[in-house]
Amino acid sequence: MPQQHSGLLLRRHSAGSGNQISPNCHKSAVSVPYAEFLFPIAGVVLQDSLPELHQLELLLRHAPAPVSAEILAMVNAGEQQFPLYAVAVGKPAAGKPVLLLTGGIHGLERIGTQVLLAYLESLCSRLRWDLQFAELFERVQLYILPLLNPGGMLRGWRSNARHVDLMRNAPQDCTEGAAFLVGGQRYSKFLPWYRGHPGQFETESRVLCDFVRQRLFQAPFSLVLDCHSGFGQTDRLWFPYAKSSTQPIAHLAQMHRLRELLFQTYPHQNYIFEPQCRHYLCHGDLWDYLFDQSLLAQHLMLPLTLEMGSWNWVRKNPFQLLRSHGLFHPVKPHRVKRVLRSHLILFEFLLQAAAAHVHWLPTVDSRNAMEANDLWYNR
Repeated sequence: MPQQHSGLLLRRHSAGSGNQISPNCHKSAVSVPYAEFLFPIAGVVLQDSLPELHQLELLLRHAPAPVSAEILAMVNAGEQQFPLYAVAVGKPAAGKPVLLLTGGIHGLERIGTQVLLAYLESLCSRLRWDLQFAELFERVQLYILPLLNPGGMLRGWRSNARHVDLMRNAPQDCTEGAAFLVGGQRYSKFLPWYRGHPGQFETESRVLCDFVRQRLFQAPFSLVLDCHSGFGQTDRLWFPYAKSSTQPIAHLAQMHRLRELLFQTYPHQNYIFEPQCRHYLCHGDLWDYLFDQSLLAQHLMLPLTLEMGSWNWVRKNPFQLLRSHGLFHPVKPHRVKRVLRSHLILFEFLLQAAAAHVHWLPTVDSRNAMEANDLWYNR
């Protein structure tokens, strides 16, 4: 029997493949009453408790081809269960490069999920009328995991529902002096930045790692962008390592060339592009771990983290610090709208860069390696 969830018909696949969703596809947008899809989970209505999840399911309900989705796992949050969705744009095929967009891994940082939902909404609208744009997905595969920590987001926590900080949950340790507490700790789950039990992945972390191994490592090339907020006054693009300030990543020259292309293509953008170690070191960073795993798999993956400069929002509206999510969310409606549209160019650039990797990767040379070391490490 198909499983009914929030108005979506889910078809269960074989073990390990998740639950495939076959959304109704429409050539034009359809206005549907919200009440048709409200689904009480242990007495909680999604529209009120997790509006992001509710919005995602509404988008999927009316998504056009070639958008599809699957539930990778169900995660517990007390007596409730929530789905971890993976959205695919394009039909997966051998030889296609991949762009993966992720968000919501810290429950307090709702804006990361909202930015991805805004992009998905834009994609769905454009795919209905722009045939040339739709043809792009014959050459590149896009995956979006917009809400990786629904239990934490429901509670307004950085951690998941089991008090584990998913971005400190990977097994590797920093050997150069991680920031106290912030860099990850195992003193108590009731303190922030708790890493969890040694060697034990949380469900959300395991699902992300399995997805990357199965969907990205099989591709000829992949780019990743993980969306966060809560640091600095300027939007930053970070890349590994977070575990070391002296060990550059193996693909530093390729990362520098990607930065060069972004700045040449959009010279008026405002991103700071740098390794995370320039600000602090930490244990258990998932992208450090997955980058090292990609090297073992002999796969070229360039992972980035978008750190939206939320301190600037606080500077303009100090009273939002009185709210639990005030340090991580723009709060004011006009600022939310500005943030939702401000990163669409970045997403478009990364999509095109993944599709065109065979043209720009061969242009990487020793100059990129030298300039990258001078820029980021020879201090």
